[in-house]
Amino acid sequence: MEPESPPIPVVSTFTSPFEKSPNPSSSLRKPLSLWPGMYHSPVTDALWEARASVFESFLDSSKDRPPQTQLLTKTPSQSRVSIAYNFSSDFILREQYRDPWNEVRIGKLLEDLDALAGTIATKHCSDDDSTTRPLLLVTASVDKIVLKKPILVDKDLEIAGAVAWVGHSSIQIRMEITQLQEKSIPSDSVVLTATFTFVARDWKTGQSAPVNRLLPETEDEKKLFEEREARDKLRKRKLDAQTRELEWGGQRHHEDVGFLKRLLAEGRVFCDLPALADRDSILMRDTCLENSLICQPQQRNPHGRIFGGFLMLRAFELAFSTAYTFVGQMPCFLEVDHVNFLKPVNVGDFLRFKSCVLYTQLQNPEQPLINIEVEAHVTRPELRTSEITNTFYFKFTVNHDTLKKGVSIRNVVPATEEEARRVLERMEAEKIFASVQR
Repeated sequence: MEPESPPIPVVSTFTSPFEKSPNPSSSLRKPLSLWPGMYHSPVTDALWEARASVFESFLDSSKDRPPQTQLLTKTPSQSRVSIAYNFSSDFILREQYRDPWNEVRIGKLLEDLDALAGTIATKHCSDDDSTTRPLLLVTASVDKIVLKKPILVDKDLEIAGAVAWVGHSSIQIRMEITQLQEKSIPSDSVVLTATFTFVARDWKTGQSAPVNRLLPETEDEKKLFEEREARDKLRKRKLDAQTRELEWGGQRHHEDVGFLKRLLAEGRVFCDLPALADRDSILMRDTCLENSLICQPQQRNPHGRIFGGFLMLRAFELAFSTAYTFVGQMPCFLEVDHVNFLKPVNVGDFLRFKSCVLYTQLQNPEQPLINIEVEAHVTRPELRTSEITNTFYFKFTVNHDTLKKGVSIRNVVPATEEEARRVLERMEAEKIFASVQR
């Protein structure tokens, strides 16, 4: 009888978060359950490691420290952070970001953008005073992410960003991904732009907290600050208008009512006279996809909650799949139109992602647009409850070769008034964004 072979040893490929601690045996170190999960990309891990000193201060004892009382004035350059991806020489890193079509996996970049934005916000809000408690910074929204050209996985790229605008307790971070490609010049090297909004909370009270002021220096910084200021005023005017509408009993403008009726007209034909419905159209509900998961400890952020970048990755990949099944060919990603982080998602939550093609824009036959909505729901079967925690809006198109093959994009129509209102609200939000120069 041959002797049994010894078991294959398995070791962790990650470094312990306590190895670099100045006092690993200290009882004041952060509990293991509150350290970041072990799922995230190497870039996200590196960014979180860079601000580990701030995370380590989020101990119970830190709540007893006084809050920051003296607001500082900082320039965008003081918060600027950049990351270099050496794809041309680091084959392991390249493999971690490669998608099936030998381009960069967009979902992984969304994770890194969220982590980078958080690092930038942390740098801006820091007062470099160890006697005051740091602010709790959370992602409130993603205002826009625009892909200008495909990102190659065998060429080096860099992500850089800085604070672009601040309000009382909110911070907007502007980031760019640059990559020198063949026949491109340095001034044309920007392949993606992104804008994230963070809000500051007092770690002890949970209330909004003021953030350091911003002093733009260069002409580009001043222009960007003015654009963000104008957009913030537009957003507030829209909220005021919605509040007045509710006070008046929820009555909409006549043009909105007419638009809703036109949206619903074709949908009612599908429901009541399906044999006579337009074959170039499809009901919104027939474009839906869904998946679900239990949120695991490996997906948490340094605050112990599920990392927003992970949620964006999962939402993006479901949106991509939705566009893929809708078109019948591989879609081309264009934009993240908007992301709302409405409520935090916790470890152990039962999370459901639901997607649909919200509407299509077929005015330009050379570049038809497919607008995808994804909602994240935290469902609690024990309590028989389900609530929306995040909404994501993505825009896709199809390449010219696909259109040359005779593939046509169908018009998507709502079947209910609730669906029609979702379309109208999204279109109105797009108009507001377009009214301010990017």
